[in-house]
Amino acid sequence: MRLLLLLLVAASAVVRSEASANLGGVPSKRLKMQYATGPLLKFQICVSGYRRVFEEYMRVISQRYPDIRIEGENYLPQPIYRHIASFLSVFKLVLIGLIIVGKDPFAFFGMQAPSIWQWGQENKVYACMMVFFLSNMIENQCMSTGAFEITLNDVPVWSKLESGHLPSMQQLVQILDNEMKLNVHMDSIPHHRS
Repeated sequence: MRLLLLLLVAASAVVRSEASANLGGVPSKRLKMQYATGPLLKFQICVSGYRRVFEEYMRVISQRYPDIRIEGENYLPQPIYRHIASFLSVFKLVLIGLIIVGKDPFAFFGMQAPSIWQWGQENKVYACMMVFFLSNMIENQCMSTGAFEITLNDVPVWSKLESGHLPSMQQLVQILDNEMKLNVHMDSIPHHRS
């Protein structure tokens, strides 16, 4: 029983460290690439879903535009969803602990234990695994945003949340070409003082 508890706590710690690295906690590795002092292209993405896409776009863009600075960061969900995910991560461990120890939390409130609690006491391993995986599934759903937002020098150039899809590489290159030409053109216009 102790071995099961240790395994579940260790697995939860691994999942939570991955979740904090990939889903809005303190990032273990910030998605950042900085080569030059040129324009700043910033990606705000749902890391759990689009990290590889970001890395591919970053590779192609850095080859095509060597002067551009590229940064990537996690697009955080609304605070209510972050709080729900945090609550579930703690509640899951408490519930697993109660299942393993065999304490009936319903007796504390003067209630009769439901049949699912009885089943959980008879099948502790399955009940703990079920609680663990269902809770993780809900936590990941709460933290997933589906975002792939792109800005160039803090000017939005693409939003998956608004458009509903990712830009193709050709679309992104065309947008960047247009923006770069516009910036060069604006820099070449003499500024008059009034």
